[in-house]
Amino acid sequence: MGKGLGDKLVLAISSRALFDLTESHRVYETEGVEAYRQYQIEHEEEILAPGDAFPLVEKLLGLNQLLGEPRVEVILVSRNSADTGLRAFNSIQHYGLAISRAAFVGGRSPDPYLAAFGCHLFLSTHAEDVRNALRSGFAAATILSGGARRAASTELRIAFDGDAVLFSDEAERVYQKGGLAAFQDHERQAARELLHGGPFKPFLAALNRLQQEFPDETCPIRTALVTARSAPAHERVIRTLREWDIRLDESFFLGGLEKSAILEAFGADVFFDDQLGHCEKARERVATGHVPHGVSNEPLP
Repeated sequence: MGKGLGDKLVLAISSRALFDLTESHRVYETEGVEAYRQYQIEHEEEILAPGDAFPLVEKLLGLNQLLGEPRVEVILVSRNSADTGLRAFNSIQHYGLAISRAAFVGGRSPDPYLAAFGCHLFLSTHAEDVRNALRSGFAAATILSGGARRAASTELRIAFDGDAVLFSDEAERVYQKGGLAAFQDHERQAARELLHGGPFKPFLAALNRLQQEFPDETCPIRTALVTARSAPAHERVIRTLREWDIRLDESFFLGGLEKSAILEAFGADVFFDDQLGHCEKARERVATGHVPHGVSNEPLP
């Protein structure tokens, strides 16, 4: 990963994840690029409504005010041209978001520029861009529309699935090949062997470093692991996080139970999971990012 913006936590986000561009995207899909360009120019003085990831961005940027220094950087990364992106920047200014950097890549994938910015997390509604970012070693997720939004609060709450998100998909491969009994037996035998890191490990580590800058009792960031694992497969997870020296505030080992109720009770601003089925259920309760990584996202033979 490139040095980019030094020791800041860097989020790159697409304009469609940040703002509601439903109508203009419909124009693009039905009438093409030139009609889309003209539509955006004609409407560039109209403020866009917040999109699904807007509350997350607002809270991340709010950490800078609490710390009294710019420790979080949000960069708009868009397939638009700068010409059509003017409407997005007008909306950024309207909402008072401290976003000053952008990359408008004119219809191409923004993937090559993530390293240049030192990106820790990339959020988009364009699934192929997300897959490209994951292949390049970045934490990335496709933001799914429809998730409920938390009531206004300054506390930032982020929930993660375990296997294929925070950790590698090695254990999930055992489960899918041999079933639950084989998985539990494998994890029992490997309880003291550390799991390899998944695509979101660096982002969680950067988030954890930010948490350490606040007193424990007043930290405005809260993280949670929400996993389908249960005992005895919990031990390996706990030992791995301990060895990484990464703190999770809450951990839920659900043993296959539905995650949605837990996520709603936790009050997640966003939940990241690799399995689309889990994401489709979670998006009804909280904003959700699908992480198209690991065996669950590989084409069937």
